[in-house]
Amino acid sequence: MSALQDNAAQRSAYWPVAIVRAVPAAALGLVVTFVADHSAGFGLVLFGIFAVVSGVLLAILAWVRLGGSGARPCLVAQGGVAVLAGILALLLRGGGIAMFFLLVTAFAIVTGFLELYSGLRTRRRFVASGDWLVGGILTILTAIALLLVPPGLHQNIRTAGGTTGVLDAAVVAVGILGAYAAILAVYLLIAGCAAKWGTQ
Repeated sequence: MSALQDNAAQRSAYWPVAIVRAVPAAALGLVVTFVADHSAGFGLVLFGIFAVVSGVLLAILAWVRLGGSGARPCLVAQGGVAVLAGILALLLRGGGIAMFFLLVTAFAIVTGFLELYSGLRTRRRFVASGDWLVGGILTILTAIALLLVPPGLHQNIRTAGGTTGVLDAAVVAVGILGAYAAILAVYLLIAGCAAKWGTQ
């Protein structure tokens, strides 16, 4: 098989994985954007659903479609970690902002490093290695952003329209999660479409 044919085969195997992964991320980003409730409990429920769905999809698709990538074990493990974190988030949704920080940060660190390792391990050998590197870095940066949020943040704010509100750690943390999901969804969608077009 020529390098060109091999490249096309890799893209053909990879593009559905990226597109499908983009769907739950996009859904999370949209809900966080358009729903006013940014409480820790609601954030844990959103994160839990996202993590379980995206983890199951990643594990299944990696196992079925990416056997020749060299990254299948890491990607399946990444999916498993996401499912575990999601289940814990749903079970412990009453744990408040401390539980949100703990679960989402741990999820982002572990899955981010697994995806980053997948990219490094397959560099110059699989077409998606660059996408995995970017995804891993983005996820790790999300963990760092969450670690920089003061847990005790609580500030009264007044908007330009004269309404008042409260900016607290939960609002910021859930907002960071939503921003991460939206950016990841856009990136995965572009990556998947580029891989699909690359098979033509």
